[in-house]
Amino acid sequence: MLYNCAMTTTPQQVATKVQFVTIDDNHAGQRIDNYLVTLLKGVPKSRVYRILRKGEVRVNKKRIKPVYKLQEGDIVRVPPVTMSEEKPLPNPKLDKIASLESHIIFEDDYLIVINKPSGIAVHGGSGLKFGLIEGLRALRPDARYLELVHRLDRDTSGCMLVAKKRSTLRALHQQLREKTIEKNYLALVLGQWEKTDKAVHAPLLKNTLQSGERLVRVDPEGKESHTKFKIVQRFEDCTLVQASPVTGRTHQIRVHTLYAGHPIACDDKYGDDTFDKQMRKLGLNRLFLHSASLKFFHPNTETDMRFEAPMDKSLKQTIESLRKT
Repeated sequence: MLYNCAMTTTPQQVATKVQFVTIDDNHAGQRIDNYLVTLLKGVPKSRVYRILRKGEVRVNKKRIKPVYKLQEGDIVRVPPVTMSEEKPLPNPKLDKIASLESHIIFEDDYLIVINKPSGIAVHGGSGLKFGLIEGLRALRPDARYLELVHRLDRDTSGCMLVAKKRSTLRALHQQLREKTIEKNYLALVLGQWEKTDKAVHAPLLKNTLQSGERLVRVDPEGKESHTKFKIVQRFEDCTLVQASPVTGRTHQIRVHTLYAGHPIACDDKYGDDTFDKQMRKLGLNRLFLHSASLKFFHPNTETDMRFEAPMDKSLKQTIESLRKT
């Protein structure tokens, strides 16, 4: 808990008093510098490292280095700092928040699997009051820890993992790094996808515009990126494909399908206007990209888990209309 003094430096910033925080099992094993960056939201990293270097942060009354790994029961002294005021969680009774409850596919003491609706960002910011994670925190006020394991674009729907313990998050992140989590998406793309085109290997370079909008392009200077593809169903002018990303780059599937000459239906960044107009006539009102299934190893129960997320009404109706034409 943060103890704020009465003085407010700006409408969005507050000055804190000295804190003494006892580390619980959720933060045991985390580096002190990473812990402080999360705890002191809005404080520049340079300031965090400065208070560590000057010895203003103490663990069990001793100076520590930024690489020190916290242990359960450690008492951390955090000096006064000026930081961004924490935004209140959204009202759980709001329709958009309350409806998330029905999208939860699985939940236990360690994680949540949710079928994220299209149109909701995974977290707030950039003009958004709240996102999926803030919504889940509002629905689960007693949960001490809720963090995204991975992300989906705002307009992409489907399976997402949320960790309820930091140890679970660490273990699932390790699986992501080792590429053992299997994620399969469904995408409706322009044209006839060739059977021989089973994978796209193309490096991706991310560019953030002044407006904050992110655009990605294939570029030799980009990061190595790999997506596997499989044909699910062919239609006259388009193809429903399964896309399985091996790497996890921003907009990876959307840019790889475009690179292959088959942009995804109703993609406002990388799509084809003529194709999008045709799809909208069939009732498609969103990006046709859906995280259909997710397979991973549950690090706490030590079992293999596989979940499927049904498509929403807009995607289902589009497929049904295409089958009739």
